Amino acid sequence: MLTVAEPMPSTDRVSQEILVSTPRNPVPGGGTAGHFLASDGARIRFAWWGPTGLNKLGTVCILMGRAEFIEKYFEVISDLRRRGFAVAIMDHRGQGGSSRPLANPRKGHVDDFAQYDADLEQFMAEIVLPDCPAPYYALAHSMGANILLRATRSRMCWFDRIILTAPLIALEPNHTRVPRPPRVAEVLTLCGMGTMHVPGGNGIALDERPFEGNPLTSDAQRYARTQEVLRTAPELALGSPTIGWYHAAWQSMSLLNSDPFPRSVKVPALIVASGNDPIVSLRAIEGFTSRLRMGAHVLIPGARHEVLQERNGLRDQFWAAFDAYIPGARPSRAEQLLGL
Repeated sequence: MLTVAEPMPSTDRVSQEILVSTPRNPVPGGGTAGHFLASDGARIRFAWWGPTGLNKLGTVCILMGRAEFIEKYFEVISDLRRRGFAVAIMDHRGQGGSSRPLANPRKGHVDDFAQYDADLEQFMAEIVLPDCPAPYYALAHSMGANILLRATRSRMCWFDRIILTAPLIALEPNHTRVPRPPRVAEVLTLCGMGTMHVPGGNGIALDERPFEGNPLTSDAQRYARTQEVLRTAPELALGSPTIGWYHAAWQSMSLLNSDPFPRSVKVPALIVASGNDPIVSLRAIEGFTSRLRMGAHVLIPGARHEVLQERNGLRDQFWAAFDAYIPGARPSRAEQLLGL
């Protein structure tokens, strides 16, 4: 039987939120969930948990990819807590349980990635820094990694180290059906067509499509687990992006690929690429990493776009890299045996 969790406790500064629970994907215990209001009135859903491990190693902030939602990361949250980390996570505006800007809530839209920048800054200032223990690390996927990299240029960046999986630095050339997509998206957006789906797009989320041939993971069980969540709470699903979102994304990718940007990143970064990723460009990731002042690159052969949703053997490779990169992260043998 599919269930929906009761509202989780909230802080004094935010309202309560409900996180969705299913038999294969229960809500981790002991957390706090709520939402804050962005400066433009958008409602941003978040949650955070303390560590369950014997060590107390600080906080990992998770920045998700486009169209993802908090519930998809429950397993990752538990993995991090067992290592001794508190975990803080939010749904980006326009997806998950956060406000949708368009009348059709299945359209993935944003006007400018600067809106994501502002939401991250507010999330850190109002939720993470007051309530979660230092030091702070970030784990970011795809679009979330793009947003995180934008934040690392500031001398006030909050994070000691960052880990990026399949970062949205450039798209694979075959990922879009539009010829010369940046220019086309710019023209159509200027013509007032920015809220239309991209050519060939629709309201069906990638996670709602059949497992066979999906670009996200080769793990059928984890894929089915996510689909179970979306059947329980279809309002969490997000379809194809709009032309305006693509225009904003290409502007941000152009910024990341500009000559001075990689050397302006002020935080040590571990970049994990997936060998069978059909969405983001492996060549762009490798080239970007080579230009960082403090960067390391790991390739996981056989993994599709979402390595954290992959088969155990591929996930284990990611966690081995994570544990080697973050000080003190590896769970003790006793914690592993006890399942802490």
